[in-house]
Amino acid sequence: MLDDDTVKPVGKSLLNGRPPENIPAELLSEIVSAASDITLVLSATRVVHSVMVAGGHALAGQLDGWVGRPIDELLTIESRSKLDARLSALRSAGGPLVVELNHADRKVWEFPVRYTLHRIDADDSVLMLGRDLKPFAELQQKLVNAQLALERDHEAQREMDTRYRVLMETTRDAMVMVSMSSGRIEDVNSAAAQLLGGTRGDLLGSAIAQEFEGRRRGEFLENMANLATADAATPVELQARRSGRRLMVYPTVFRAAGERLLLCRLEATGSLRAVHDQLSEDLVRLFHEGSDAIVFTDPDGVIRIANEAFLNLTDAPNLAGVRGRSLSEFFVRGAVDMRVLLDNARRVGRMRLYATRIATAFAAEVPVEVSASYLNDRPNPGLAIVMRDMSRADALRRPGVAAADDGGRSLAELVGSSTLKDIVAETTDVVEKLCIQTAVELTRNNRVAAAEMLGLSRQSLYVKLRKYGLLNKDGE
Repeated sequence: MLDDDTVKPVGKSLLNGRPPENIPAELLSEIVSAASDITLVLSATRVVHSVMVAGGHALAGQLDGWVGRPIDELLTIESRSKLDARLSALRSAGGPLVVELNHADRKVWEFPVRYTLHRIDADDSVLMLGRDLKPFAELQQKLVNAQLALERDHEAQREMDTRYRVLMETTRDAMVMVSMSSGRIEDVNSAAAQLLGGTRGDLLGSAIAQEFEGRRRGEFLENMANLATADAATPVELQARRSGRRLMVYPTVFRAAGERLLLCRLEATGSLRAVHDQLSEDLVRLFHEGSDAIVFTDPDGVIRIANEAFLNLTDAPNLAGVRGRSLSEFFVRGAVDMRVLLDNARRVGRMRLYATRIATAFAAEVPVEVSASYLNDRPNPGLAIVMRDMSRADALRRPGVAAADDGGRSLAELVGSSTLKDIVAETTDVVEKLCIQTAVELTRNNRVAAAEMLGLSRQSLYVKLRKYGLLNKDGE
């Protein structure tokens, strides 16, 4: 971009010192408009005398309204003072001057133009040859926006790096990041460096396979990738070369920006064994001191061991009296309940909240909720069964909701004890009774509203109320 200095006249040298003669006005206008994007002619009073716009320019045909208007009305405030200073200097200058102005019009957005000012001595008017700077301004704005976007991305990247670094250093887990393509350590936190027996600076960039005894790079990475993609995530036990410690390695493979990475979580075998020992101790205490009955059986339901809560639930004198017996002997429905538990546990691995009844040693019946889990990941599979006494919950149920008569028995209790025809007839009456009772409760004993809610006549509702004994003295 040129400075706002005097432009050296070159017309005389191009025409060999001879000014043009007999050039038609129309041709002169075409030459001037072709030489610039926007051409203005100002009168001595600074009024726009004429406007010419280069053909094909975006503003062609949009600036005709400028003719006859003062130039100050077409400029921004800061551009007016710049034009005043240049016009004053033009009178004493030996040649044309350059000035950059910003136009502002009601119909046209603000846009910058670089003008070359030429003084016409005949009538003291001014010829302004302008070059539209809007494309340059837009390009400059795009560059500024791109620079701002880069700075924002850089700040966001720095923030994410800081969070990642703080997380790696504050977590208690020992973490090692390895490149799958090179097999070298990309990152390692302080906890992992301590277990491996080195510093973070020493370990960065080193081959991960060399940090463990008897491991080659290709073999190590292949084993880690296979373990990471296996359905059952199992660790591998390795010995660190620097520290000599036995470590459990938990691998995870993922992809970031097209590169495969291996994340290894390290645990010392001593600490892992301590956790397992503590867990085993807690589970043993829960088995012996827990309030719920816990029973372990073989795949056929034969009791292997039971806790004290199960003995109390069944009134059994001791463990010897229940060990070796089938659990079905303690269910009221016997083999039916046992088959339901076994089939569901084997099929999906577990069964939750199965309601049934336990028969005690003294012919009493106790309602229970049973949860079963099938333990199949060991040489001798079996069932782990937890029973919860629900007799207290049954006593606390609202009258009417849990029916105490035979018609209120659950569907599960009827299966195996009645024919299908009798079960359908009985459950139909139960459902009908519950619907009528619910409608009466929702309408606060408004019989008309209840009959309308059920789609019955009032007489039919009274017949059914008498049938199920739901009429009271106040409702008669």
